[in-house]
Amino acid sequence: MSYILQVDFKMEGPFGNEMVKEFTDLAKSINDEEGLIWKIWTEDSEAKEAGGIYLFETKESAGKYLTMHTARLKGFGIEKVNGKIFKVNEGLTSINHGPSK
Repeated sequence: MSYILQVDFKMEGPFGNEMVKEFTDLAKSINDEEGLIWKIWTEDSEAKEAGGIYLFETKESAGKYLTMHTARLKGFGIEKVNGKIFKVNEGLTSINHGPSK
């Protein structure tokens, strides 16, 4: 069983290649988070929003990461962080070619 963490927030930038340059070290450090299987980075420069979709081994590891990441984002000046944790329905996900691990 695995769990999706969905996070989004308003952000002035950077986006695109500039985001890659600015956040490569952060992206590498996220790989060391307990229970993380993978992360997809999300962005919408027109709406000035960013975030990510994460897959974690346990609900507890997803929750722990959300708490830490929310505090980190607030330290970057981001006031409102939206975060939700969902259990992955692996049976249906596999039908639609989605990764569950």
